[in-house]
Amino acid sequence: MSAGAAVAKPGGTTPKRRHGCRGPRFATVRRALLAWYDGEQRDLPWRRRCDAYAVWLSEIMLQQTRVETVLPYYHAFLNEFPDIHALAAAPLDDVLRRWAGLGYYSRARSLHAAARIVVGRFGGRFPDSVGGLRDLPGIGRYTAGAVASIAFGAPAPAVDGNVKRVLARLFGVRESIDEAATEARLWDTAGRLVGAERPGDLNQALMELGATVCRPGAPACETCPLRASCAAGKAGDAASLPKRSPKRPAQRVRAAAAAVWRRGRILLIKRPARGLLGGLWQLPSAVVWAERPSKASLPGADGDGVAGPGMLAAALHAQFGVQPAVGAALGVVEHVFTHRRLRLEVYACDFGAAPLASRPAEARWVAPALFEDYALSSLDRKALRVALQGRRPRRMVPLGEKPPGDWCNGSTTDSGSVSKGSNPLSPVRPRRAVRQMSRRPTIPADGTSRSEPVD
Repeated sequence: MSAGAAVAKPGGTTPKRRHGCRGPRFATVRRALLAWYDGEQRDLPWRRRCDAYAVWLSEIMLQQTRVETVLPYYHAFLNEFPDIHALAAAPLDDVLRRWAGLGYYSRARSLHAAARIVVGRFGGRFPDSVGGLRDLPGIGRYTAGAVASIAFGAPAPAVDGNVKRVLARLFGVRESIDEAATEARLWDTAGRLVGAERPGDLNQALMELGATVCRPGAPACETCPLRASCAAGKAGDAASLPKRSPKRPAQRVRAAAAAVWRRGRILLIKRPARGLLGGLWQLPSAVVWAERPSKASLPGADGDGVAGPGMLAAALHAQFGVQPAVGAALGVVEHVFTHRRLRLEVYACDFGAAPLASRPAEARWVAPALFEDYALSSLDRKALRVALQGRRPRRMVPLGEKPPGDWCNGSTTDSGSVSKGSNPLSPVRPRRAVRQMSRRPTIPADGTSRSEPVD
């Protein structure tokens, strides 16, 4: 009989084999974790308010986002949408505008959709079970376990990246945590670890330990409350765990955007609701080149030689029915998404005085003072900073000719950064700029601080 075979009990029954990780006694780990958490937990706002709405909002915001980044967005979001009813009643555009800059915008769309379901179907009361929560848009296994355990005291595991790292080191898991079988083992282990007593605190203790002590690359093993039980700590290889599968390289994409000004306003269009950055506003743009696994059919290994201005002009003609004059490049914006590395070239463009033959369903001429009223991603704000620098040309500059230095108050670099000047999107003093915009500057007699639909 092999060493791992199950032994039959008298009477013919065979004990059920558990598939989780083997290691220290769960009761010992549970006691040590809760005692440490009671004394060392950070003072975070969602821990002061443990109702389901606040817990759910924080968990959605914290997905793939650091606590330090989330904090100001969390406070601002609650100020505008203090409860589930306020969120459900708000237009999606308002939700996206308040979310702008936090990234992963499908989270905001799902948040809004889920709020409307909770209010419309359940009268504003969240389901209190993992299954009920998982039926809501944007809530997966982790978020359902976190909300159910923290807000409702359900003994449900919640395994995020921090928890995977803690469990892999604690139980000496040396297989890739990206493999389905390994992930299943970790979930099973977490489920056995979470008991009926304080399940929400235990889940938060695991997350807190991973975020502050059992960190990636450089764990502080000497201060860890589980060091006496940790398999990786005893083996001396905690820093090398958990093992990960090789990541897919980011796809390189080159695109071109148009800075079209008319009477002190710039042209913005709204993206389709679905897709990358769906529902957010942007400068009119076109994808010029995208990297593919096989580059044999591409005009250049990195997109060099592709006629960006020509493709942008064709896209503008298709959208607006005009033959635009595409001038010199005003600057370049580099932006990294999860699986995409974008190089966006911003060009000065002119539609002339002729009326537009056609237009997208949602397009606006927007004054810079009103940019804060529109949901703009970090990418779009970078592009607008570049466009703002070129807002005062006296003539169109032919492609290849250097723009004059007096086009703006500052100068553009290849990264799209802007020096100090009267720029409502200036990266130099962003907080001050936001406060200045919120004061609503006096509208001049010519109306240049208004936004208008494109006609």
